[in-house]
Amino acid sequence: MKIRLKILPSARCLFDKLVQVKVEGLAPHKQVELRSRLVDDKGVIFKASALYQADEKGLVDVSSTPSLGGSYTGVEPMGLWWSMRPDTPHKKLVKKNVLSPTLVEIAVHNGGTGEKIASEINEREYMTEGMRRIPVQEGRVRGVLFIPPGKGPFPGILDLYTLGGGLNEQRASLLANKGFVVLALAYYGYQDLPKNPKNLDLEYFEEAANFLQKHPEVRGPGIGVISMSHSGALALSMASFFSGITATVCINGCSGNTVIPLHYKDSVIPPLRPVLWKTRIRRSWLIDIRDVTPDPTLKKNRASLIPIERANCHFLFAASEDDRNWNSAFFARQAADILKCHGKESFQVVSYPKAGHFLEVPHMPFCPSSFHAAVGRAVAFGGEPKAHSEAQLDLWECVQEFFKRHLNNTRAY
Repeated sequence: MKIRLKILPSARCLFDKLVQVKVEGLAPHKQVELRSRLVDDKGVIFKASALYQADEKGLVDVSSTPSLGGSYTGVEPMGLWWSMRPDTPHKKLVKKNVLSPTLVEIAVHNGGTGEKIASEINEREYMTEGMRRIPVQEGRVRGVLFIPPGKGPFPGILDLYTLGGGLNEQRASLLANKGFVVLALAYYGYQDLPKNPKNLDLEYFEEAANFLQKHPEVRGPGIGVISMSHSGALALSMASFFSGITATVCINGCSGNTVIPLHYKDSVIPPLRPVLWKTRIRRSWLIDIRDVTPDPTLKKNRASLIPIERANCHFLFAASEDDRNWNSAFFARQAADILKCHGKESFQVVSYPKAGHFLEVPHMPFCPSSFHAAVGRAVAFGGEPKAHSEAQLDLWECVQEFFKRHLNNTRAY
């Protein structure tokens, strides 16, 4: 019987979807190595491998057969995806063009000789058929708008990615597949936006929010905002100062402003001053900056605290307990406590033990360390691969449910 590798239900799927890998036609109880490989948009190679033993019928079903060793062990249906590591240290998977799929080669190799005996390509797409991707150059606003297929209007979400400049469209495109109009917003280092701004102008984000709210495909009255890391303070500021923000997701953010000043009309929120002596060097010689960002509620730091008590929206705070970028769990609890002290209960906090900083879309390869734009070198981001992958899966469902619950509500905030 010919050895066949199958990716089910189809080798072509959306990036956030689970697939089933089967190898048929092997000799009974034969050991084989399954390998995954992809090349990202910057040419960085990511790879994983796992050792499997066929059953008495010569079948390996990755969804039920345990890995005996390699990049992971045990039954892990998507282990060949989330456990991939870059060949070049401290690299994070980059996807610049969501119009083309991420191609992941899954191959079967002889457990003894290493010879490749079967392979298949998994095409992991970002846009469902009929979705519109519209580049935005409206006034000062720069980004890309994703409009799902079907009859609108739809709930609207503003997607703010993390520090580093440019534009990331992965999360925005995949969220739009769930029935949202999503604006992936750039805020520096993109097209004609400043490459290295000395401050951030919150009125730019207000212009973007107004653009999205007024779009004919967006159902109001309010919109949602999703953020991660540095952009968390931007999202909290938008919720605090703007009307029309109904639901805000803050993933591993800080309750104070960081890195550069934030300006809004006549107000300036200065960045927290890092406590550099708290920098640690890990055994791997990576920098650990978890404790460098100070408590913004201390008297000397209060000017940097985002005044979220002014907000009248719903919040979802997501925090990784092993985040080494900063103490996300502390900042999430702090933000929730501030709201509660002001009589506001419209928040939810979810925390993830052993997860690291970059909580991305499901099945994204784990990134334990990478270049940090503010530090200027690679730093540790924390987490353990399996726990981090499970956190990404859970958070993805939480985010969708949160936005569907609060943006489908017609009440204005």
